[in-house]
Amino acid sequence: MAKDVDFGFRKVGEAEKAGRVAEVFDRVAERYDLMNDLMSLGLHRYWKAFAIACARPRRGERLLDVAAGSGDLAAALAARVAPEGEVWATDVNRKMLERGRDRLLNSGTLTPAVQCDAEHLPFPAGYFDCVTVGFGLRNMTHKEQALAEMARVLKPGGRLVVLEFSHVWAPLKPLYDLYSFRVLPWLGERVVGTGEPYRYLAESIRMHPDQDALKSMLEASGFGAVEVYNLAAGVVAVHRAVRF
Repeated sequence: MAKDVDFGFRKVGEAEKAGRVAEVFDRVAERYDLMNDLMSLGLHRYWKAFAIACARPRRGERLLDVAAGSGDLAAALAARVAPEGEVWATDVNRKMLERGRDRLLNSGTLTPAVQCDAEHLPFPAGYFDCVTVGFGLRNMTHKEQALAEMARVLKPGGRLVVLEFSHVWAPLKPLYDLYSFRVLPWLGERVVGTGEPYRYLAESIRMHPDQDALKSMLEASGFGAVEVYNLAAGVVAVHRAVRF
């Protein structure tokens, strides 16, 4: 039986959410990277570098970057596993995947790009040494199913690294809320021409599981040795886990 799920602060039909999220990213794809720099004051580059360090990619490994977007993580991973290794980039949104693929090609990186839903990954079980997902998990309709799929495609002992917006340190919450709900939509209006996708961004962060809840979800999905790293006072968190 179909049920309602969160789309920001609103409830939508279970079958509607993926389409709604796709509309959001269709609207921001062209200026996605510029907005990342502006919104985070460039800090997203350091957050991604930290996630790569947690992934510990090694030459010759097979890696999967889920919700690859414009390809920052995939490019960094490919540089570390080359020349014998493989990095696959997937995203459910065609415009974002094309943007990432083009950026990778322009930098001389040959990385297969596959459009697919993270809840149904088209790869054999136990194929990858490491899976990464950066700023994509909170947009997935059934997070538990997506995490179970990531566990399925990992080899036993393989690593999962989740980089995601999380719950900020409580004393900073009023200031963070002001920035999220006032400044970000204002910035979106001026740079992208619409503030609505950035209102959704702020809302989706609040509805995403906090650090401890996501750790529990990972453990329930077949992962162990879960480590949690808070960055920027919890604005972002990195979860690193090992597939049993």
